Amino acid sequence: MPAYEPPGPTTPHIPAEIYQQAQREGRPIIVVHTPTPPTRRPARTYLVPIALGLAIAIGVLGTVAAALALFEFAARTAALVAGAAGPIGLGLTFRLARTKNN
Repeated sequence: MPAYEPPGPTTPHIPAEIYQQAQREGRPIIVVHTPTPPTRRPARTYLVPIALGLAIAIGVLGTVAAALALFEFAARTAALVAGAAGPIGLGLTFRLARTKNN
């Protein structure tokens, strides 16, 4: 690397003519690196997972509600059928359970 070129990618912001002039005159070259503030994430980064989680939660809630409604309907239907067929079923059971020897 020749003495008049800036030292690579560490100081790309120093113009070559100022660097060369400072070297000719013997002045020190001071490079100040200011820290860059951390970049903020856009709102979309947070909204997509939250929306996806809410959609899944609502879907699971709907599935559970549908399963409970179906179970309740089945229980009521079974109770209705058992209530209606109870006396008939009991009579058939007694008639079939009798001994054949009269």
